[in-house]
Amino acid sequence: MSAFDPLPVTDDADRETGPRLRVAATSRPIDVEAAEQAAADLLQALGMDLHDPTIAGTPRRMASAFAELLTARDFNLTTFPNEEHYDELVLAREIPFTSVCEHHLLPFSGTAAVGYLPGSRILGLSKLARVVEMFARRPQVQERMTKQIARWLDDHLKPRGVGVVLRAEHSCMTLRGVQARGSETVTSALLGLVREDPRTRSEFLALTQETTR
Repeated sequence: MSAFDPLPVTDDADRETGPRLRVAATSRPIDVEAAEQAAADLLQALGMDLHDPTIAGTPRRMASAFAELLTARDFNLTTFPNEEHYDELVLAREIPFTSVCEHHLLPFSGTAAVGYLPGSRILGLSKLARVVEMFARRPQVQERMTKQIARWLDDHLKPRGVGVVLRAEHSCMTLRGVQARGSETVTSALLGLVREDPRTRSEFLALTQETTR
């Protein structure tokens, strides 16, 4: 387990919802004071005068901004019995996220579509957004993040299938290098019947294509 893996802690079981997992979404503490000093050193190395009152507070603001971008909120993973025996896709679309490219520490932002085929339990819908946030709020690459979300849900929910599609614009592409403004990167991860069953796969991908169109 890496320093950035979620740390689930099982709470007492509830008669209606069953076991709940308290998910510590960020496991590595952030030293904001040290980050502020490092930001000051970086700005000075880039030729900026920190005695200028217009940027004197910039190191503190930079440290606070990165601390916010790299800190996900803890949450309870709440599930419920699938009493209706619902066996079709459950899909949450247009889940907004912002992450930080681990290669340049520049942000990339977009939306996630996350779906699953329920097994014996269903998930509180807001938790899908929480899981996306948990993996977004760390240095990332989009390909890895997509697979992490899918695998985490597969491990913790035990569904019959999972599908994740991320669409994002990367500022490391739009602000530097090739400067491909308006470009969008799309990644997907499909597990279980969402990958193996052609009808379910087509249905999931068709629904996700409607997300931003």
